[in-house]
Amino acid sequence: MSRILFVVDAGPLVGGGHVMRSLSLAQALAARGATPIFLSPPPVAEILQAFAPETPRISAPAGGPETLIAAAAFADVEAVVFDHYGLSREAHEAIGKGRPRLVVDDLADRPLGADVVLDPGPQRTSADYAQLAPGARLLLGPQYAPLRPEFSALREAAMARRDGPVRRILISMGLTDVGGITGQVLQKLRSRLGMLAIDVVLGAAAPSRRGLERLAAHDPRLELHIDTPDMAVLAAEADAAIGAAGSSTWERCALALPSVLVVLAENQRPGAAAVAEAGAALVVDREAADFEAQLDRAIVRLLADAGLRRRLSEAAASMCDGLGAPRVAEAFLGIIAARGSLPQSQTQQV
Repeated sequence: MSRILFVVDAGPLVGGGHVMRSLSLAQALAARGATPIFLSPPPVAEILQAFAPETPRISAPAGGPETLIAAAAFADVEAVVFDHYGLSREAHEAIGKGRPRLVVDDLADRPLGADVVLDPGPQRTSADYAQLAPGARLLLGPQYAPLRPEFSALREAAMARRDGPVRRILISMGLTDVGGITGQVLQKLRSRLGMLAIDVVLGAAAPSRRGLERLAAHDPRLELHIDTPDMAVLAAEADAAIGAAGSSTWERCALALPSVLVVLAENQRPGAAAVAEAGAALVVDREAADFEAQLDRAIVRLLADAGLRRRLSEAAASMCDGLGAPRVAEAFLGIIAARGSLPQSQTQQV
């Protein structure tokens, strides 16, 4: 049984997306006989405790690359997965110690010590990593986006109900709600919705939680879902969504959910632009001078135009089918087997 160490980032500024998509990949690896183990500084531990409390972990203090290298020094593992923008080739190699390494990335902005690179960005090409990860196997595009299996399980039913009116809208701006963006979205949305239902997904540690709870107590349309394990169900049952333009984009695409994407960070811009170009979502940028006007126009269009929602839904579904995690797990287990760390019979075909 292969033990695979996950080294991931989390915190108030970077959010919880690294941990959540790594948990999806860990689940796919575990389904194929591997044992995922997470290196667990306090921000990572907090998310694991909320969403996957039984996940094996190695405690680590908060700190930079040197701290993570020291904490991982005695990990008894056969391979390593990295999902941490603050680490590059030197740290990857120091932690990996010659073992097979998979690096999850969205930036293509630094040298990587990887045998496999996973970048689900729709705009990404092999040329982007030719100098940064020479010789690595590249898994590029949304078809490799690691999602939990319930998204693919609900895909057919979700797609069958997309051609109807908007009765329920989902807001998902990230577990940490960086900068309190959820409140801004709600301010615009509540005046446009009439009596439509609003589901808001939020992490327990989000600084905006108390204010949103007070708002929900006085607005019967609004329901907060704190550290919910039911994200796939909420997305499947929603008729439209407003969400951060990060890794949760592919959850909404897998369930053909017509959406407004809000760009919250520089690294989200290229992917969001590619999604918009594909006609799979409306995109607004929080850094734009006219952000509030952009957001208001996008909300009005999304709610009022059934034809637009239909087109967005069809294009979104074509970008991601929700089966990325097993594809990536198969590829990485194949690399491990080829290096002699895992019997070939342990791998399975998707």
